[in-house]
Amino acid sequence: MGVPRTTLAIAAAVGVAAALAGVLPAASTKDRLREKRAQAAAVLAQVNALDRQFEASVEAWNGARYELTVTRRELAADRVRLALAQRARSVAVAELAARVRALYESGDEPTTLGILLGSSSLSDLIDRLNAANAVARADRQLAAQTTAARNRYARAARATEAVAKRRAIALTQRTQERQRIGTLLSERKRLLSSVQSEVRKLQAQEAARQARLAAQARARLAAQLAAARRARDAAAARAAAARAAAPVTTTAPSTTTAPTTTAPAPTTTATPPTTATTTTTDTVTDPAPAQAPLGAGHPEAATIALRYLGVPYLWGGASPAGFDCSGLVMYVYAQLGIALPHYAAAQYQLGTAVPRDQLQPGDLVFFDGLNHVGIYIGGGEFVHAPQTGDVVKISSLTDFGAGYVGARRI
Repeated sequence: MGVPRTTLAIAAAVGVAAALAGVLPAASTKDRLREKRAQAAAVLAQVNALDRQFEASVEAWNGARYELTVTRRELAADRVRLALAQRARSVAVAELAARVRALYESGDEPTTLGILLGSSSLSDLIDRLNAANAVARADRQLAAQTTAARNRYARAARATEAVAKRRAIALTQRTQERQRIGTLLSERKRLLSSVQSEVRKLQAQEAARQARLAAQARARLAAQLAAARRARDAAAARAAAARAAAPVTTTAPSTTTAPTTTAPAPTTTATPPTTATTTTTDTVTDPAPAQAPLGAGHPEAATIALRYLGVPYLWGGASPAGFDCSGLVMYVYAQLGIALPHYAAAQYQLGTAVPRDQLQPGDLVFFDGLNHVGIYIGGGEFVHAPQTGDVVKISSLTDFGAGYVGARRI
């Protein structure tokens, strides 16, 4: 196990060293921002789910507390009824005992022999026996009824008390569940706040990086446009010089007697100076081989595109209120008087194909199977409206890797 651990340690050290060395800092910032946004979205989804669970647990806790309160109220009522029944039974038993005691002490105990000897007639005997039985029956019924009532209320109180104990346990469980979910929710919210804070920090870093890239792009474009103007001015000067020299070369042969035959000679001799001048200004007209078949393009489109950095992505958007990728291209070129369709694949059918090593500012660059388009600004970078939640920004062609499809010059 020692070898793999060592290998992993070395790999980790190399990875940390590469990160500390700042390998691809722009891409890492972009990647970290994307990862943090994804993490924030995932944590937010967890927070929302926990919010729903917490709300449900709180309602369950409210329900358990309510049921326990109702049960305890019923238990209190059962205990009151039980106490009343106990008192009624006690009174009935006490009255029965007092009656028996009084009859015993007075010697008037209504025994069968006493009733027979004390009766004056048969009807009197029957009345006395009925009365004695009625009293005895009433006493027994009262004692039995009060005892039954006491037992019934005792059973009800015991049952209600058992329900109250179960509901008290349920309330405790609901309380623990609510506390557990509440703790998880608090932790997720703290994590969400931390992630969102880091996202804001990364967004600030990305905004600063975009500002630097924009400043560099503007300076680069200004220099390229100035160089293009100088090249045009030099070309115009050479053309003017050639036109000025043309009469001299044509008048020289006119002194001869055969101008028709000698006229082509100066023309052929006039050609070398032009080639000589082109070789001397080779550094200025270096892009000419690429531009000759392709045309000049529209480098000013790159400058215009830089004005809309930071505009939010909007699906179907084609105005400074919001752009999608082809909407941005369409809007920029519309300011040059060129109407383009609001569809990346249709835009790819226009203009002239441009090899990657001959890209010029203003060329359209396409990615991801013609599902994405941007405006090249030089230095291997382009302006585009990337995706929902993002803004118009500067990215590198290398960010899309193998997703690069090709370029067109309008």
